[in-house]
Order: sequence, then C-alpha cells, then structure tokens
Amino acid sequence: MQAGKFPTSLLQKLLARHAGGDPQLLAGPALGEDAAVLDPGGELIVATSDPITFATSSAGWYAVQVNANDIACSGGVPRWFFPTVLVPVGFDEQSVEELFSQMGEACRELNVVISGGHSEVTLGIERPIIAGTMLGVVERHLMVKTGGAQEGDSIVLTKGIAIEGTALLAQERPESLAEAGVSQETISRAAGLLNSPGISVVADAGIACSATGVNSLHDPTEGGLATALRELAAASGLGLAVEEGSIPVLPETQELCQALGLDPLGLLASGALLLTLPAENVPVLLRALERKGITGWEIGQMLAPEEGLLKIGYDGEMPLPEFPRDELARYYSELEEKAG
Repeated sequence: MQAGKFPTSLLQKLLARHAGGDPQLLAGPALGEDAAVLDPGGELIVATSDPITFATSSAGWYAVQVNANDIACSGGVPRWFFPTVLVPVGFDEQSVEELFSQMGEACRELNVVISGGHSEVTLGIERPIIAGTMLGVVERHLMVKTGGAQEGDSIVLTKGIAIEGTALLAQERPESLAEAGVSQETISRAAGLLNSPGISVVADAGIACSATGVNSLHDPTEGGLATALRELAAASGLGLAVEEGSIPVLPETQELCQALGLDPLGLLASGALLLTLPAENVPVLLRALERKGITGWEIGQMLAPEEGLLKIGYDGEMPLPEFPRDELARYYSELEEKAG
C-alpha cells in the first residue's frame, strides 16, 4: 500500500469484522466518523485518536489540534489528552522538551489537560511520532455525526482550502517552490497560514452548533476537501453536488498548486470545517461566523443517493474527483523517487 489513509474498501471490511458491538457505544468506528461517542449515563464522552507522523517542526502542537478538531466535529468540547510520544535514538532532551512545550501550549489554549500517555526512545524510526488520544464531553442533545446529513441540506465550508497542505509545502519545501517560480512573498504568506487562520476548527464547530444547530460536521484532512465530501456522503448514505466556483480556494493554495501540478481539492485541508444544515438556516450561520471573524461559504447541496457525487464546474457537470492518496503525500513520494 502507498502512504496515506487505508483504501476505503479495506477499511470498511476491517471495521465490519472487528469493531463495535457495545450498546453504550452510540457512535462507533465507521467511514467518515472521526470520533466515538460513549454513553456512561448522563453527559456523553467523546473519544478520538490521531497520530502525527510527518509534521516534525511542530509535531506536539499538531497532535493536540487534530485531535481537538475531531472532538469538536462531534459537537463536543475537548477536555483530556493522552499522548504517546515516540522519538528516535539520538533525539536530545532539549528537543523532547520542545515537543512537550508545544503540546502544553496548545492544550492551554483549548482548556485541555494532558492526563496521561506514554513516552519512549524507539528503534526503527527516523523522526518523532506522536499518537494522541483525546477525550471530550458533549450534551446528549448536541451530539453530531458526520453521517447526520439530510437530503436537501446545504453544504457550508469555513475559512477555505487548503490551509494545512499549503502551509506545510511552504515550510518544508520552500526551495522547491522557489525553483517552480513561486515568489518569496507568497511562500512566506503560505507558511504563515499555519498560525493564521490556523488549523483548529474548534471555534467554528462551537459557533455552528450554538448558532443554528447542524445536521453534520466533518474535518477535511488527508485527501483534501474532495475526500471529506466523499466521506460525508458515504456516512450519510446520500449524494451531493458542489459548485466549483463557490469553493474558497486560498490564493496561496492556488498559486502553489499550479506551480507544482497539484489539485487543491485533494490537498491536506485541516483548518476548514465542512458542515451541513437546512438551507433556510445558512444566513444565520454565516452571520454568526462572521461576528467571530470566521468566513463561511455555501458550496453545495446534499442529494438523493442515486444522483451520485457531482462537481458542477466551469466545463459543466462532472463526477467529484477522487484521490487515492493526498496530493501532499503524492508530491513527496515523487520527490523521493526522483532523488533515488
């Protein structure tokens, strides 16, 4: 298999055979669902796990953000973080302290507590790996699933794409971008996207849930917006159509992708929140987001399943593109092949 997410068919088969089966598990492992919801009686517990394997310069900060995003996309509030920190032989103590400082700072910003975990120096790895588990809480009536979208719902996206992929390219491959003709000014702006607007969608999700209520929330990550839309549709058992001209592709993303031959729709997209809600509630939601300085766009509609997954573009109606792996992973692999 290639680097990236497991193939959809394999993941569905594994989950069907080996996961779930507890009546207290209200939302268990399923395609497109990034967090589990447990019912111990009273307030519900939300749980998620997500690793960081490639963002070496800010791995500790990343680990907290991506796990908190998954909790928020269940309508929950992130509370407790359990990191497993693996570092390679030869990693120095100062670098370990930096990783933990990053995690501590990110947790304080989100009112999350580091509550346990594991750490070790590990043979067979070349860079730090942080596998995070996070728990949160959600009131029963506020729980949201990726698979909760309803036919006729409007699809809304916050901030734009692709914040994370664009920032990583600028931070980790500035020389390659410069060689491809991207200006230093654009590279600097792109690198800064990691901090502003950032990759957290905790605030976005909180506003959406409190302003109007939503039927579905999802956090576009690997495989970009196109993959997130496919996951949302599959989890909800529906089709959808998105308008290409309504998708907010950040100008830095557009320029970097054009220079490197990448598709923005398949590029790592943490930082944008994907959600669905009744069309009549969209104006209320967009105003609530705007009051908090968060931009939002209505980009499409959920359809009956037989209508399929569509992108309405400048050249007419066509199938929504599919990305077997993230465009960032594909680009890095191609660089390694050329170097080898």
